[in-house]
Amino acid sequence: MTIERILVIGAGTMGRQIAMSCALGGYSTVLQDISADALDAARAELESWAAGRVAKGKLDQATADAALGRLSQDTDLVQGATTADLVIEAAVERLDIKEQIFAKLGEHAPAHAILATNSSTLPSSKVAEASGRPEQVCNMHFFNPALVMKCVEVVRNAQTSDATIEAVTEVANRLGKNPVLVNKEIPGFIANRMMGAINAEALNLAHAGIASIEDIDTTAKTALGHPMGPFELMDMVGLDVIDFIAQATYAETGDAADQPHPLITEKVAAGKLGRKSGEGFYPYS
Repeated sequence: MTIERILVIGAGTMGRQIAMSCALGGYSTVLQDISADALDAARAELESWAAGRVAKGKLDQATADAALGRLSQDTDLVQGATTADLVIEAAVERLDIKEQIFAKLGEHAPAHAILATNSSTLPSSKVAEASGRPEQVCNMHFFNPALVMKCVEVVRNAQTSDATIEAVTEVANRLGKNPVLVNKEIPGFIANRMMGAINAEALNLAHAGIASIEDIDTTAKTALGHPMGPFELMDMVGLDVIDFIAQATYAETGDAADQPHPLITEKVAAGKLGRKSGEGFYPYS
């Protein structure tokens, strides 16, 4: 199938950047959110981002103008859904809300439309039945910041068709991303599971007093070649996000090893969420 029109649901940090990525990829893109203020803020931020890229010589003005011209916004989900070939849902990580969205998409999106969720924690099988078209549902998981990060995890559920996977993979390639296929649903998919394993060991080493967080980060960078240490990365992602991912994974697996680490729980309880709050494992001015 040919995908020409994309609807992105949710104008938060991820949704707005996914929408701009789609517009830069040449797709007619609608960014939808129930909040007009969120849409206005998203537009202003994306225009500022584009202007900054042009000023640095990393994006030419004509390309920026064309992309912004292909990007529209709407508070009406139904209106955006009726003309979409692909929907990428990037709404809040609540199953009940996502089920409502996918039920509405199943009712109003064209019969051929593919419905993808950007969720990093909820597998698409959780919302597939609500859509009424489970073979056309999958995860299309972008990474933050979506305008920069190249990886997109394409995750099939037990009913996802090959045609759906091929179409979504083609879109990711056209966006200049590097899609990776996850053949079976598993909590955390690929990246979060690998990151979680590294984070867990780093947290255990620090908690046991084996080494300081600074020295653990230095080891990750100078011995393993990581661009950031695990504590630096957790601070950037947000310790509340790390805590949420752990809670969601534990809810799926029931494995005590997947529960949030005490060091993370303590930081979140104290409001020390990382860069966003000014302090996490490190202080930020």
